[in-house]
Amino acid sequence: MKSYHFPEGFLWGGATAANQMEGGFGEGNKGLNIADVLPGGKERLSILQTPGFNFEIDKEKYYYPNHEGIDFYHRYKEDIALFAEMGFKVFRMSIAWTRIFPNGDELEANEEGLAFYDRVFDELHKHGIEPVVTISHYEMPVNLVKEYGGWRSREVVTFFERYVNAIFNRYKDKVKYWMTFNEINSGLVMPIMGLGFSIQKEEDRYTPTFQAFHHQFVASAIAVKACHQIIPDAKIGCMILYAPVYSYDSNPKNVMYALQEERFFNYFCGDVQVRGEYPAFINRYFKEHNIELDIREGDLELIKEGTVDYIGFSYYMSRTEKKEKSDLENSQGNLIGGVKNPFLKASDWGWEIDPEGLRISLNQLYDRYQVPLFVVENGLGAYDKVEEDGSINDDYRIDYLREHIKAMGEAIEDGVDLMGYTSWGCIDLVSASSGEFSKRYGFIYVDKHDDGSGTLERKKKKSFFWYKDVIATNGEKL
Repeated sequence: MKSYHFPEGFLWGGATAANQMEGGFGEGNKGLNIADVLPGGKERLSILQTPGFNFEIDKEKYYYPNHEGIDFYHRYKEDIALFAEMGFKVFRMSIAWTRIFPNGDELEANEEGLAFYDRVFDELHKHGIEPVVTISHYEMPVNLVKEYGGWRSREVVTFFERYVNAIFNRYKDKVKYWMTFNEINSGLVMPIMGLGFSIQKEEDRYTPTFQAFHHQFVASAIAVKACHQIIPDAKIGCMILYAPVYSYDSNPKNVMYALQEERFFNYFCGDVQVRGEYPAFINRYFKEHNIELDIREGDLELIKEGTVDYIGFSYYMSRTEKKEKSDLENSQGNLIGGVKNPFLKASDWGWEIDPEGLRISLNQLYDRYQVPLFVVENGLGAYDKVEEDGSINDDYRIDYLREHIKAMGEAIEDGVDLMGYTSWGCIDLVSASSGEFSKRYGFIYVDKHDDGSGTLERKKKKSFFWYKDVIATNGEKL
């Protein structure tokens, strides 16, 4: 097997999100966020987007898996010790906005929430692990949704600024790697998760969405400037959901369609946050769809000044597109799909597996932006079986990750500046899209099941020991 040479100091680790693993519902004066009102089950997102949904909890009707998650809130020391045993250099996590500002619009931060993350960061540093912190990861305070309309409201920019200043000042000596909004471009297809509102049938879908994006771009720029001022030696990046778009064939109409889809979904947010300006193709889109944004004096200058230091991105699959696709079978994916690619196999959940697509993605992003890249999500959601002797032999996960890490090695040889790699769901957690525990990504098995049963006991999978060797050899032993 070819040996790959990753840069010295490469940031190996794992990735999670507070709302999918933390638990501690209602503890420490935590407020209600969007994830807290998401029931378990494959229909959870459609329920959330139902017109008239009131963002209330109905425990008689639904089970809410995020309320307990995998109880990281109480078990973080045990979990961090396991991450350290694997040799993690970094641990990607998020701060729950509603632990710091329970309603989102308070004037003062919640000390109990701040103190919790102090303890987590201290425990990470005790084991020599640097935290990589996502500031907002699909967990907007419900109060900001109900009272202000989510990111459609300019007022939310002010609340976010208050939030980031609180955490930057509190953790300036503990966190050196930050990201602003998780998978920010996902708002184009699932605005409820990232933008804090649903598009109703009678509502114009274009202007509210892009107005909300504009507010997030302003907020991101504010966060970048504040981070650079308060923590001068820190790095702060954006985070996008990336899936390269292939044309179904060489028909120029399909090639152009694939290009337009790729620019619109993959590059719109990156162009604004990295280059600091709205790209020409989105300005044309605004003109053709009669979209007029409320852009205040100084906004565009602020966005230009507040560009990010690096790009963090998730990569799970590629996407194949055809302009007229009614005659083809659709594929599934991470909030987005396309048509089935005849050259690719798929996971248990129908997500097509394409390691070469990661190399393509890294080259595309680096060619376009020339800033450091960070693969902060990549992994295989699969059914895992606990054998009678307690072992979990997840060779399929090892195979998946090995091929994707090899693709990163090739991209580095291509000249890509790659900072690190954090495999998604390094410990089993709640699926964001379906609320399932059975969709497992981790190196560490958690005894928790879709019906809420389980002991929460942690078990090391076969992949645990494999990834430990990968890190110990800096990617040479795959």
